[in-house]
Amino acid sequence: MTIRELYDIIDGNYDQAVRVMKSEKLIDKYVRKLKNSHLDDMMEEAYGTMDAARLFESAHAMKGVCSNLGLDALARAADEITEEFRPGNPRRLSDEEALIKLRATVERYRAAVAGIEQYEAGC
Repeated sequence: MTIRELYDIIDGNYDQAVRVMKSEKLIDKYVRKLKNSHLDDMMEEAYGTMDAARLFESAHAMKGVCSNLGLDALARAADEITEEFRPGNPRRLSDEEALIKLRATVERYRAAVAGIEQYEAGC
């Protein structure tokens, strides 16, 4: 599997990643690191305690990393959580609605990780 094929599988924007990272070698390096970032676990732990600051921080980190890697759909999903828990922003969602969005984001992240693992197995 090529890195471009990986991006097709994980709903990424390869061309955007190239514009930001400037080389396929860097994309390969950092997309592999994504699977070890455990941003999903950080988001779930923060939600378990309803720690708004940690929810914001973990979602914001996921949004930034995924934006740089051209993982647009995942970045957008993380952005929804980021804005919901951004300090100073009024909450728009109930805790249950926020949990649904968080779970969907975590599932999308884990699907990307599974794709990355498949990519690594083929390298």
